[in-house]
Amino acid sequence: MSGGDMAKPLLGHGSTEGDPSITPAAGRTIGVLGSGDFARSLAIRLVCSGFKVVVGSRNPKRKAGLFPSAAEVTFQAEAVKKTDVIFVAVFREHYSTLCDLADVLAGKILVDVSNNTEINHHKESNAEYLASLFPACTVVKGFNVVSAWTLQSGARDGNKQVLICSNNQEAKRTVAEIAQVMGFTPVDMGCMVSACEIENIPLRLLPAWKIPTFLALGLFLCFFTYNLVRQVIHPYIREQKNKFYKIPVEVVNTTLPCVAYVMLSLVYLPGVLAACSQLYYGTKYRRFPDWLDQWLQHRKQIGLLSFFCAALHAVYSLCLPMRRSHRYQLIEMAVKQAVEKKMNIWVEEEVWRMEIYISVGIIALGLLSLLAITSLPSIANSLNWREFSFIQSTLGFIALVISTLHTLTYGWSRAFDENQYKFYLPPTYTLTLLVPCTVILAKVIFSLPCVWQRLLRIRRGWEKGRYVKFILPSTTGEYSSGETSSNV
Repeated sequence: MSGGDMAKPLLGHGSTEGDPSITPAAGRTIGVLGSGDFARSLAIRLVCSGFKVVVGSRNPKRKAGLFPSAAEVTFQAEAVKKTDVIFVAVFREHYSTLCDLADVLAGKILVDVSNNTEINHHKESNAEYLASLFPACTVVKGFNVVSAWTLQSGARDGNKQVLICSNNQEAKRTVAEIAQVMGFTPVDMGCMVSACEIENIPLRLLPAWKIPTFLALGLFLCFFTYNLVRQVIHPYIREQKNKFYKIPVEVVNTTLPCVAYVMLSLVYLPGVLAACSQLYYGTKYRRFPDWLDQWLQHRKQIGLLSFFCAALHAVYSLCLPMRRSHRYQLIEMAVKQAVEKKMNIWVEEEVWRMEIYISVGIIALGLLSLLAITSLPSIANSLNWREFSFIQSTLGFIALVISTLHTLTYGWSRAFDENQYKFYLPPTYTLTLLVPCTVILAKVIFSLPCVWQRLLRIRRGWEKGRYVKFILPSTTGEYSSGETSSNV
């Protein structure tokens, strides 16, 4: 790979959108080899974008009715002669059927849009295989990450990025022109060696969600088992009461907020560990351990799963009064009060506790909703860095604090009631407080001026053991400069 290709930015930064060197390509003739679903969708999109389309098929008369009337459907050899840019929309195993067209295809640009059925199914990518069959052609890998539905409905209803790679810069530029006119955002992924990675992208099933999902499931199983023992097994063994009816709703509803609360704290815990590492080593240039680096990269997914569990908890809580068991318990309680001739059962402390508990919970869910919405790319792209950081960091920490208040008002004084310790197991909410309270305490310590200013110096390039000049804002708002070393 040449130095120029190595210097190109990767996905999300190599976009050619808005590049003045890319001129509109509408009006030129584009060829499509193939008559499947993707070929039809591609032809429709090209025609709608103002291109002249010629489709090459082995049975043009039978396939002509499947394509738009503006597209010319003819034999493959005839289609190839009418254009210099040809989309090869056939499967890898059918590439060999095009070998008879090798002489006619010489010097033309072939755009390989194929995908495999398995990740790394072949030793070489489909595009590299196509290039080996037609060495006189210039092969460009592209459009394989775009679905047929997106092509038909337009770029507004799907992923706008089109990943492109080739060993020929001019060929990449030509395909990028076409993609841009079609309403997509071409992204230069470098030389042909990137084709294998591009072909693997559509085959991956939520790769960034695997670890967070397993983490959430693990927490759910742990807390569910713990609550099952306390709420169902304990009364069955000690009091011979059958409360297994609580499993589908009540036990699940007790488990979901535990998972949501702990997952939310796990979003901010790696930031605390990273800050501790920087303070300990006195530099920001030391690489974090791989596990911490992976943890930092999965914070978005962990936060969204936290919001998902919190939303489910809210729905389950609203459904609690709908249960038949709840109605029976209300009737039983009313009958018991009538027998005991209790006219007033109002408990002021419990009333205030529940009012505060529900109110704080609604606020926490609202903040989590805001965090989830702003994590969406379409919303995040409309915010500048300071706005995004304020919402995700400051408001996120406030959401963690309010969730802690929600948990504390739920528990109230039950942590000091010995009857709440089933099988000597503490109430579940006391366990969930460990990680969040650790994060909150660490954040408070980091906010102390003596700690925060040192951390700020490190993040601005100061290193322990080296003399560097730094500029920091003083408490009066003015900036002061000086030199420091590890002895300061």
